[in-house]
Amino acid sequence: MAEIIQRDGTWAFDGDTVRITPGLHRSVPLFRQTYGEVAVPLAAVSGIVLEPERRRGRLRLRLREGADPLLQATCGRLPDAADPYRLTVDADRTGVAEYVAEEIRRALLLDRVPKEPVKAYLLPGPPVPVSVRTSDGTVSFDGTRVRIDWADTSERVKRATGPRIITMGDLVQVEWLPPTGHEDGSLRFVTRETMFSKLPPEKDPYALDLWGSARRNLLTAIVAAAVTARLPHPSTRAATRDVEPAARADAPPPASDHHDVLLRRLRELGRLHRDGVLTDEEFAMTKAAVLRTF
Repeated sequence: MAEIIQRDGTWAFDGDTVRITPGLHRSVPLFRQTYGEVAVPLAAVSGIVLEPERRRGRLRLRLREGADPLLQATCGRLPDAADPYRLTVDADRTGVAEYVAEEIRRALLLDRVPKEPVKAYLLPGPPVPVSVRTSDGTVSFDGTRVRIDWADTSERVKRATGPRIITMGDLVQVEWLPPTGHEDGSLRFVTRETMFSKLPPEKDPYALDLWGSARRNLLTAIVAAAVTARLPHPSTRAATRDVEPAARADAPPPASDHHDVLLRRLRELGRLHRDGVLTDEEFAMTKAAVLRTF
């Protein structure tokens, strides 16, 4: 067993798995503490490096492309401090860090682990159900469908459409952008019908506009990873892109039971359109979203 224990967290390697446990100190970002322990199989590792500095160094684990749903969902956009595959190492522990790194490198050579991209996720992704509250609303995922409940601070066009429910059969992919500096982030759920939508996140009924608390907004990456883990792997997406999904048994019920609610929301959208709040494109997009809901 090769192990290094730091305030930032603990890494332990038993020859088959790198077990990464975040530290409990207040300096450890909320995202890593919430994401929790990660067990990385050796087959998912492409390499490991120790980056020494004067006072502290960094141990970085490199994963093979396509092995981890979190990395797939975030596309390298996670801040360094929130990266679960990065460990801050005190200067007096660099020797231990190098020993752990060397043990992992030796195992990679002995097992002849290739560096090429993988064709299936080797990590399971976050457990479900998972739910995160943001300034734009609360997004939840139970393993079969995504639900967004809008906040009072959401744009009127979103609140007018009511809660958004998206089944896995309708989803194509998840697009996640963290807030950076003065730029808002977003969490967008792309369906076959909205693939070419150009609505901004603040008006898109299939997206959360991430503003306000950056620490809490980063947690939406956990939802993005949980959904991504249950979508077809990117290596198979090209082959199935043009294949129409079969009819689903969990299709929403007919609109007859919700006729009054439907009319009320359509009237609200019409009023927003007449008042100039919604452009023609935004009105058409949101109206279609409401009709699909019912």
